[in-house]
Amino acid sequence: MAEEPGLTRPQESTTHTVYSEEDLLHVRHAVRAATVLAGFGIVDQTRVVTAASELARNAYVHGGGGVLTVEIVRRLGTTGLRLTVKDEGPGIADVEAALTDGFTTGAGLGHGLGGARRLMDDFALRTEAGRGTVVTAVRWHKRRA
Repeated sequence: MAEEPGLTRPQESTTHTVYSEEDLLHVRHAVRAATVLAGFGIVDQTRVVTAASELARNAYVHGGGGVLTVEIVRRLGTTGLRLTVKDEGPGIADVEAALTDGFTTGAGLGHGLGGARRLMDDFALRTEAGRGTVVTAVRWHKRRA
């Protein structure tokens, strides 16, 4: 995801490793705390935490572990939460298929990447065979007028 015009440097940023089931739980709590800090309501908190959980689990299960960076960002006066998940796994052979509901290479339900993409406002995926995958997703705060 290229930097957007009007996007300011992250105000808050935390990084979390994902190499165990315990790390996945830690990620969920850290992302929930960041959504609260960013001022998200309960529905958007749940969306972002769910997306983060799915992305982190994919890095853990399919990428052999990875790193999640959580950043509070601003764009044109709006606050957002950006998730960046990186792994150094085998990469995704067929990105289009991987983003399709029901697609799975494991025992999961196959809603991970596609579900995370639907839960977030912006979504970008870069992958290279044998070099890993980077997913960047942003949820923007929806303020009521």
